[in-house]
Amino acid sequence: MNQRDIERLRRKFIWVAMLAIFLAMFFIGGAIWLASYFTANSTIKATLNYIITTGGDIEGHNFEDYLRTPTITELFSDSMKNTSSFWYARLDGDFQIENISGKYDEGDETQICDMTENVVSENSGFGQIGSIYYKVVETDEGFAAAFIDGTYETSALSRLFYISLIVGAAGLIITFILVMHFSRVAIAPEIENSNRQKNFITNASHELKTPLAVIRANTEMQQMINGEDEWSESTLRQVDHLDGLIANLVMISKAQEMEDKSEMSEIDVSDAVRTSVQAFESLAAQSKLTLITQVPDNIRMVADASKIMQLTTLLVDNAIKYCDEGGMVKVELSSLKKLGVKLVVTNTYKSGANIDYNKFFDRFYREDQSHNIDRGGYGIGLSIAENICNQYKGSIRANWKNGEISFICQLF
Repeated sequence: MNQRDIERLRRKFIWVAMLAIFLAMFFIGGAIWLASYFTANSTIKATLNYIITTGGDIEGHNFEDYLRTPTITELFSDSMKNTSSFWYARLDGDFQIENISGKYDEGDETQICDMTENVVSENSGFGQIGSIYYKVVETDEGFAAAFIDGTYETSALSRLFYISLIVGAAGLIITFILVMHFSRVAIAPEIENSNRQKNFITNASHELKTPLAVIRANTEMQQMINGEDEWSESTLRQVDHLDGLIANLVMISKAQEMEDKSEMSEIDVSDAVRTSVQAFESLAAQSKLTLITQVPDNIRMVADASKIMQLTTLLVDNAIKYCDEGGMVKVELSSLKKLGVKLVVTNTYKSGANIDYNKFFDRFYREDQSHNIDRGGYGIGLSIAENICNQYKGSIRANWKNGEISFICQLF
């Protein structure tokens, strides 16, 4: 994992952490608000029952204290403690008011009477009109109704909602800043380990070249003195194989460095693909393969030209390396609707049935040990190709059909 992958993982962690914290805060805030709502609702219902039970005769009853039994909403404002209006009314069977009493402004009496008659004639039980809560019950003489102004409870719930919203937003901002800071601290050792790993690969590669060169020179000298035999030939093949592995390790290290330093701009993908394919024309001719290029002009996207060329080179090199004798290699490029491109490299490969192509992208994987070694395969190229596709939030997959294998890349 290189530095860019670590940074990408850090950003993903930040967003996942912030989403988890947001959901937790939303759940806690919502639970508090719902608890306050049901508590206020229960208090109002109990108050209405109290008014009806006392028949509106609140003299001698500690009604105000009952009405204002402290609840969680009252913690936010004591200034509204005595502002709620309430009244009790008895009505006959024709919904005419016989008596009304309670606490309200005398100038509102006409409006209150009209509201009472309308509510009782159309409703029964517990209900609400705006901020006015009521309860209507039938009696032997007609109806009894209790009303209370729930403005205090409604305002308290609104204050609770906005306070929770402000505190939650402030908490998310502070949390985001802290997570950003501590995530940088957390990934610093990983970035250092990544750099050390790249340095180790580079240094180890250089250190291994010297003993391998000595082994090759000594073996060739023995062949000159004693002649060639199967043992010396085997030793040289293994030296060649180790040289190839070292070269590929260096390629991995350089690919990671290029990814860290790559620059994105709008490029002509068609030109980058054609240039990469042209470099293989002589090799395809020497191998007696037919190289077909189907690349329309002026296909563009925001990318790093060197990455597109590297991807094309890896796939075409792989196709030529494993193409059947006298076969065909075809390179196709097309545009995608979502401002991306599709690159398909196909070669004839008649023996490709019943193979798990998903493993082809595993680093150092070889389906056929002897076949790949003979042709110089080390299981590195396709792994790097997959890494390039992932950098562009795309994909790569292998598909075999009718004796042909295709590597299909989508880049965005």
